[in-house]
Amino acid sequence: MVPLVETLKQNNYLRSEELVLAFESVSRAEFLPQEFEDEADADIPLPIGHGQMGPQPSLVAVMLELLEVKEGHRILVVGSGSGWVTGLLGYVVGHQGKVIAFERIEELYLLGQRNLEKFDFIKSGRVECFLGEGEEGYPADTPFDRILVLASVDSVPESFRQQLVIAGKMVIPIRNHLCYFEKRSEEDLYKEEFPGFFFVPLILKSF
Repeated sequence: MVPLVETLKQNNYLRSEELVLAFESVSRAEFLPQEFEDEADADIPLPIGHGQMGPQPSLVAVMLELLEVKEGHRILVVGSGSGWVTGLLGYVVGHQGKVIAFERIEELYLLGQRNLEKFDFIKSGRVECFLGEGEEGYPADTPFDRILVLASVDSVPESFRQQLVIAGKMVIPIRNHLCYFEKRSEEDLYKEEFPGFFFVPLILKSF
């Protein structure tokens, strides 16, 4: 099987040097159940346990390229699952950045922390994980440079708008449209839609 990074580069999903290094360094296999590790290089969604699916790598690459994450950024992730995408972001933000990750399923929350600690992301402070729905963001540690939601919602929570810096970016699936937002001012939230994707719903009380 062709290595995942090569597949994503050949198909123009993965372009930036920072993300290429992240995908090479934070192996997807480390975030999959043992019986699926051999399929980690396949560009398909795979089970991560507890009835949940991990996202397709090409979709992950598209979302992260849209976010344009840089070293030192502060990022909010909602729906972190087994931790792979959170780990990719933790790699890119480096020791000066921070990723705040929410997962509502307790078993996946615990699993994600174990997986992320394989790369020293938890102990080093690059990533902090919380058990919860994440719909209120994380007011104690704002503002965020980037916000990423990894499952479909119906609308953008007002808390996310408030906690994003000016010129900050969000990528959020809304009803199976991949949506990119850029906060150009307190009143102006620029939006682009990319239809044709499928996401599992994120079950939140107030979305």
